[in-house]
Amino acid sequence: MKGAVYTSGWLTVSQQMVDRFADATGDHQYIHVDPERAAKTPFGGTIAHGFLLLSLLPRLLADAGRPAIPGVVMGINYGTDRVRFVQPVRTGSEVRGLFTVADIQEKAPGRYQQVLDAEMQVQGQDKPALIARWIGQFVVDTAA
Repeated sequence: MKGAVYTSGWLTVSQQMVDRFADATGDHQYIHVDPERAAKTPFGGTIAHGFLLLSLLPRLLADAGRPAIPGVVMGINYGTDRVRFVQPVRTGSEVRGLFTVADIQEKAPGRYQQVLDAEMQVQGQDKPALIARWIGQFVVDTAA
């Protein structure tokens, strides 16, 4: 399983998605929610919040065919390391996740920790939108 690579399908980052994230977080900076004003910036239009992109990783991983661990009854998001927002993502762009299993270890009987190297790619761009090391823990039904 270590070294396995999972790639999601493409997902459109819509203005509606960005607006809803702005409402949820209170981050209504014009570069995210005001297309006319944002068009006058070096971005040329509105861009997604970095934390919105990070929050899309679980959705993209599920679409990629989440790495199967036999008998899993619960998954827990343990955190991230080395998160970097490499380039902005304009609204209307399509992104996908590329996930590589960097490590998986049994931490206790029936409890595993998996480390994924995650990259969010932007269709038509050479550089990723973000890179992160994502850590999850899984509880396994040992009777299964």
